[in-house]
Amino acid sequence: MYLLAVESSCDETSAAVICAGEREDGALQLKILSNRIASQIPLHTVYGGVVPEIASRAHAEAVSSLTYEALEEAGVSLSEIGAVGVTAYPGLIGALLVGVNFAKSLAYANNIPLVPVCHIFGHIAANYFTHEELRPPFLALVASGGHTSIVHVRSYTDFETIGRTRDDAIGEAFDKVARVMGMPYPGGAEMDRIAYEGNAAALKLPSAAINDDTLDFSFSGLKTAVINHLNTLSQKGLSYERADIAASFTAAVTSSVVKKLDAALKETGETKLVIAGGVAANSHIRRALEEYCSRRRHLRLYLPDRALCGDNAAMIAAQAYFEYKAGVRGDTTLNARAVL
Repeated sequence: MYLLAVESSCDETSAAVICAGEREDGALQLKILSNRIASQIPLHTVYGGVVPEIASRAHAEAVSSLTYEALEEAGVSLSEIGAVGVTAYPGLIGALLVGVNFAKSLAYANNIPLVPVCHIFGHIAANYFTHEELRPPFLALVASGGHTSIVHVRSYTDFETIGRTRDDAIGEAFDKVARVMGMPYPGGAEMDRIAYEGNAAALKLPSAAINDDTLDFSFSGLKTAVINHLNTLSQKGLSYERADIAASFTAAVTSSVVKKLDAALKETGETKLVIAGGVAANSHIRRALEEYCSRRRHLRLYLPDRALCGDNAAMIAAQAYFEYKAGVRGDTTLNARAVL
């Protein structure tokens, strides 16, 4: 079947068409026919972060034309679409409302089933495009600018969040530290690049892995420790190497992630580890988890293509397929919500 999906949870407007189904042997088949993305980064760079009202207006301007471009690129007409998926939660409420109301109107006007999708579960589903053999159950780390969660995926539609950040998300922490060092928004990619040039032992930092019996993180303290250090140096008129700060901060984040994932894998007994979300594109985190899994022959690591790590509608369409098969439907009363 063909599925059309819309994603507008933050600062990327996206529309995609995929073909989804199963072979005679039961193997899953997912194919992206189009995945159009309109980035708002130039709009928000001047402010150093996403401005919700500006994001909402930009979504409203882009969503309709982008959707029809996605259909044209895929060579699929609306009459051939079997379901319309849309990110309904979580995210910026104004941004979500644009996508939800557009998708709801489009589905209702064309008598097409509407399927609400959780943005976080969509990120996990992006891996099914890259790894056709991947099947639940497995453990997933979803890490992005707005979310950091450890999720136990029991089936395609059965998810349990067993660990989460209690404050800042990983991507948010990266961007805030980068901004203090004068890097343009979003700073995570540049932090990833220059960390290779620095000394990871230059600055001793606290762990973001909370030292208790939970699987939770706290990146706020780690972020604040770095920013306070930089502010102290600035007040004293002292210089610093940005690469050293990036390397030290990245090392602290990476070790924190590995520590909690190790505990989560032991607790759940899962042998498959899936990484998803924008921060899944971070080369240091990818390498650290590849090394961690390579030392454990029973453990298999699944990473999405970097092109599918960020917010995109193809991942929403993939999860919409599983929700559709499970009987999930939205109607004209469907509303967006900011939280999970």
